[in-house]
Amino acid sequence: MKDFHKLNVWERAHKLTLKIYSITQGFPKAELYGLVSQIRRSSASIPTNLAEGCGRNSKAETIQFFNIAIGSASELEYQLLLAHDLNYLEEKTYLDLSGELIEVRRMLYGLFLKLKSDI
Repeated sequence: MKDFHKLNVWERAHKLTLKIYSITQGFPKAELYGLVSQIRRSSASIPTNLAEGCGRNSKAETIQFFNIAIGSASELEYQLLLAHDLNYLEEKTYLDLSGELIEVRRMLYGLFLKLKSDI
């Protein structure tokens, strides 16, 4: 369908994922297979599903994968809140990541709605 590299939302989601991987390196080792793994999976799921959706042959399949990316963004929103409430993320870091995530979600939803209206 489309080259996912050309999607601004994919680029933002990819950069957010890189930040998440870097920041979670400082989490307690006891969380490596718990919260760290969950946060990394949900953050990586956003650009991954965008890429997979772009590789599909029908708009319906593309929409399905973009919808999954939106769900992953919601998962990440909660996991960041949990990490903040457990004092694994400082307030500023939490607000920065949350702000970036809100922008990614806004862009995702706009793209999702555009694709749905084209059907």
